[in-house]
Parts: sequence; C-alpha cells; structure tokens
Amino acid sequence: MSTVVVLIALASAVSLAFAAPPLPAPLQALEKKGLSLVGKFPSPSGMTAYAAHAGTEPMALYLMPDGKHVIVGTLFDATGKNLTVTGLEKVLAQPMTEAVWGKLEKSHWIADGREDAPRTVYVFTDPNCPYCNKLWADARPWVDTGKVQLRHVMVGILTPTSAGKAAALLGDKNPAAALDAYERRHVASNAKTLASGRPKPLGDDSLKPLSVVPAGIAAQLDANAALMASYGLQATPALVWKDTKGGVQMRQGAPESDLAAIFGPR
Repeated sequence: MSTVVVLIALASAVSLAFAAPPLPAPLQALEKKGLSLVGKFPSPSGMTAYAAHAGTEPMALYLMPDGKHVIVGTLFDATGKNLTVTGLEKVLAQPMTEAVWGKLEKSHWIADGREDAPRTVYVFTDPNCPYCNKLWADARPWVDTGKVQLRHVMVGILTPTSAGKAAALLGDKNPAAALDAYERRHVASNAKTLASGRPKPLGDDSLKPLSVVPAGIAAQLDANAALMASYGLQATPALVWKDTKGGVQMRQGAPESDLAAIFGPR
C-alpha cells in the first residue's frame, strides 16, 4: 500500500472518529418537517435544550432524558423566570439574521438606488399595489440622495394582471429603469386616488402585462411569493431591513411617519 493511500485511510478514520453523533430521532423528525436546528443552550432537569427556528419563528426544543420525546415551548423556574428567552437569543440571533438576509439576497429583485448605499431595504412589491407606489414616492428623499437602496422583490398577488406586469418588469432589458418609469408615471394620479379614500389598483395603460409569463420568470415570481409567505407577510408593501443592532426587522405597510425609523435620517 502506498504512503498516499495510507494517509488517506488514516484521515478518513480520524474524520469518522470525530464526526458528530446523529441527532436523536425526534429531532431528526422535526428537521424533516422543516425546522432548522441551530445549537444547544443550558437546561435543567436532565433535559437537553436546542434552539431552532421555523422560518422567522424562534423555537425552543427540550429533549427529554429518554432521548425519545421532545417538548416545544417555554420553560419557567419556580420564581416565574423565563429560562428560554435568553438562551434562544444568544444562539439564534445571528444565524437567523444570516438565514433571512441570505434568502433575500438570492431572491429575484429589482434595485432602486445606488449599489453603495449604506442601508439596504427589501420590499415585497406588487406592480398593481397603490400603497407600493406611495412607498416608492415617499422613499425618494432617501433613495435619490444615495442613503438607501430599495430592492423590490417582485410578486404578482393582488390582481389578475399583477403577475404579467411583474414578469414584464423582471424580463425587461433594464428592469431598474422600467420600474422607475412605471412607478413615476403613477405617483400623481395614485396620490389623488388615495387621498379620496378609495384606493384602487394601478392601471395597466403604462405597462402592458405579459399575456404568457415565461416559465423561468414564473418560477421566480412563485419563489418570491413563497419567500414572502414563509415570513408570515401577507400584503404588499412588506419591508425587511436591519436595525441599528444588525437584527432583521419586518413589517407590512410603511406609513410616511415611520420611514425615518426604517430608512434612517434623511
């Protein structure tokens, strides 16, 4: 046997010797159901506590001493002190932020603003949504001065023409310019409509919806909608951003009075 083969065999043996033991069956079953296990944190009474999350929902899993049963929930001591929340925060904060932000970065979005803007905000945007258009207009003081880049994660969920219009924007040779022109055309008329108290979807006259959405773009729109739903967001505009501590924040809708808290100072 050659020296190289011996070294490979020894490396494999060492790797196997130090490989992590398999998770107990209940935890494997929960992973198959979509839970993401991140790590352990201290727990009393012979239980082993695991920090996990389902999408953006943090969860504490307490594996019983028999290794065959798991309790999901919050643990309190005799004084009523919550023993779960601190452990979850320490273990989950950074991994959850990285997971959420990583998925958003890989989603299918249209950039609005400078690439080197110090703050990035993702917005789930339906092209027929009047409140998305209002947000676009309200954000101009931050976007136009280079302080914020909006990344419009396009979805087509509001009206029958939404998907066709979103597809037309995503498939344009210059999606950023197409989105800018489309939103800009509707600002004045949409502002009047909203002021009347009778909001309605944006018209189709300035952007012809595709009658047949190409399969590739349809898959992108489906993935964006699924991502939005996985975060528990059900209406547009829905915003996702990082706060001053680096934690991910989400909300549906964005009144003008709240934009400074999301975008930072003008």
